[in-house]
Order: sequence, then structure tokens, then C-alpha cells
Amino acid sequence: MRFKAPTLAACTVFCTVLLATSASAAPQNQQVYAPSSSTTPSATSIGTDDMERMLAERNLLSHIDNVRQNVSTKASEIVVTAMGFLGVPYRRGGNSAETGFDCSGFVRAIYEQSLGMVLPRRAEQQAAATENIDKSDLQPGDLVFFNTMRRTFSHVGMYVGDGKFIHSPRSGAEVRVESLSVAYWKRRFDGARRVARPADAGAAQASLQQRLTSAAMQIQAEQESLYRH
Repeated sequence: MRFKAPTLAACTVFCTVLLATSASAAPQNQQVYAPSSSTTPSATSIGTDDMERMLAERNLLSHIDNVRQNVSTKASEIVVTAMGFLGVPYRRGGNSAETGFDCSGFVRAIYEQSLGMVLPRRAEQQAAATENIDKSDLQPGDLVFFNTMRRTFSHVGMYVGDGKFIHSPRSGAEVRVESLSVAYWKRRFDGARRVARPADAGAAQASLQQRLTSAAMQIQAEQESLYRH
């Protein structure tokens, strides 16, 4: 079975279930993105009814209903795209639903296929290129990071609301939704970060190279320190 992101039309239809009242009262600080016309999501083999059934089987429809009041239309597109990848197997270095995803490849695919935004490839690079926020300020579409390999920002997922996140966890597993309150993830939580809004794109782009350079220098310094010892 081929897994692809839902089309914008499918998102629109399914959002009537996902976000019945999303047109009203979106938070003022919620991101609003402009998808690139060159990255319009392709048609999906998962229809609206199939997706709704799949979410119901995974006990996610009630969760979505709980958060619908607080999610903007653009955020809903991100969430719907992510949910369309449920069940895709993990693959180290994977970038597509056809071959499988690793954690950062999954997050990158969500943003590229739903909003036409291209994030850096690796989890630590995604952390360096995004804005640090408090855990209490998390909104659907924000990124959540974990220390799962004895180094910071070694795992990434996407927050979907109600204390839950979606991610591609590890070899032998598949894309799934889990709770941030689970002891394993709670102990390893490494921070929440937000992708810059288009209005902030200029400033974000100006500082991106500086952030990446700083991160690279820090990694190099750590490696040199280990080598000396």
C-alpha cells in the first residue's frame, strides 16, 4: 500500500470532522504559512472515510475533537497530513512514505507536503533552525525534541494537541501518536520549538546560518575535547 499525504481537498473535507469550529478564534500567535505552489501534496490512496475509520480504530477521533477549538486552519492541514502517515514503518535515513521515515525525515515531510516549507534534514539541525518555546505554550504543529541517544535533540516529533505528539519512533516500529506524559518520553523531553511564521521569515533566515554555524562549532569543540581525552 502506498502512503502519501492527503490532498488539500481531502484535508478540507476531513477538517469538517477534525476541526468543526476551526474558523473561529484561532490564537493570535498561531503560525500561518503559505504553501508553495510547486509542492502541492499529491493524491492519496487513503480516502476521507478510510482516514476517519483509521483514527477511530486508534482512539484518536475523541482526541481531535478535544483540541479542535484551539487549532487554526493551517495547523489543521499539518495535523491531517501527519495523521495520513500513521502506520508508515520506521526506516533510518528514510525520507518518504513509500520507503519509510526516520524521526526527522517524517517531520520534514509533514511540513514540505502540507505547507511547502523545507526544514533541515537532521533533528539537531531542525532544533537549531527553530524558535525555543515553553512546553506550556505548545500548539499543534510545534516540534518536540527528546534525548534518546545520550545527546540533545536526538529525536523529534510533532505536537498534535491534548498533550500528544506524532512521530516515527524507532526501528521495528511505525508512525504513531503517543502522550508526552508517558514516563519514557517525560524523562527524555528535551524542549519544544516552533517553526518561524512567514512574517518572521526574514529574521529567521538571517539568523539561521548563525545558529547552524554555532551548533556546528559546538559539536566540533565537543569532538575535539573527547579526542584530547
